[in-house]
Amino acid sequence: MKAIVYSEFGPPDVLRLEDVTRPEPKRGEILVLVRATSVNFGDIIARSFGSVTPRGFHMPLLFWLIAKMDMGWRRPKMRILGNEFAGEVVAVGRDVTRFKPGDQVFGFRQRFGAYAEYISLSEKAPVAHKPANLSWEEAAVLPYGAIMALPLLRRARLRPGQRILINGASGGIGAAAVQIAKHLGADVTAVCGGARLGYVRALGADRAIDYAEQDFTRNGETYDVIFDILGLTPFSRGRHSLAPRGVLLYASFKARHLLAMLRTSLSGGRKAVCALAPGSLEDLLAVKGLVEAGKIKAIVDKRFPLEQAAEAHRYVETGQRKGTVAIILGA
Repeated sequence: MKAIVYSEFGPPDVLRLEDVTRPEPKRGEILVLVRATSVNFGDIIARSFGSVTPRGFHMPLLFWLIAKMDMGWRRPKMRILGNEFAGEVVAVGRDVTRFKPGDQVFGFRQRFGAYAEYISLSEKAPVAHKPANLSWEEAAVLPYGAIMALPLLRRARLRPGQRILINGASGGIGAAAVQIAKHLGADVTAVCGGARLGYVRALGADRAIDYAEQDFTRNGETYDVIFDILGLTPFSRGRHSLAPRGVLLYASFKARHLLAMLRTSLSGGRKAVCALAPGSLEDLLAVKGLVEAGKIKAIVDKRFPLEQAAEAHRYVETGQRKGTVAIILGA
């Protein structure tokens, strides 16, 4: 089969099209003919992980070490990127009960592999029947961000009428968070780069702030929840933008954020919360329901064929995208 592979960490040019062995489904696995995949933050980080230092990593040192052992110290261990996908089941292994050949599916594979014509994964993984109201590429760019955002927002206990600010609102997690927060009845302020202000407004944000033009911690506004996707706001600064019992929720965090969570957990006022999302099948099924109800949508900015994966990565890294970026395979 055709696949985009990389044998060294580096810029987009390390990605190349090659013929590789097609996987076969083992017991409990399904084989999916990939119709579309995405270029997300995880793909960019994994491709360039050789230059990602502990300081530049958005999680504590222990997480960096685990990621380094998983991804490879000098060369990539997982040579095919892509962890979001949409496609058609073409074969199933023994004892598979959830799917049959011909089923249209979408999902998320933690260990990558979707930049290829076929991908195999456990039927117990976060994979579900594709919502009929989504195209292949729309279905392929949703899973990761949505199954991260949904459980994290549950931790914040967001309620109708509350005010939430989402810092990093144009990425996969942020874009899903904007829509889920609106579904929950919140007033949403989105913070992102200027090129994507229209994008987050189209997702439903009530207000959009260009982080290069305005520091939200100094505009005098307060919020019940601040959802910081990349952990860029120190609690010492962000606390002044929280309501008296507000929560600063971190999807990515360092030791200083954990210390702030420990310190504020002992008080009854403003709190820092560091949380990890499980990336579960249950959450994907919940997301599927929200998509089918019209509460979550995907806005695809550009589509690239598989052989132009390097160009797709290069475009994302320009910072000029105005939505998600999909890689299309086949018809």
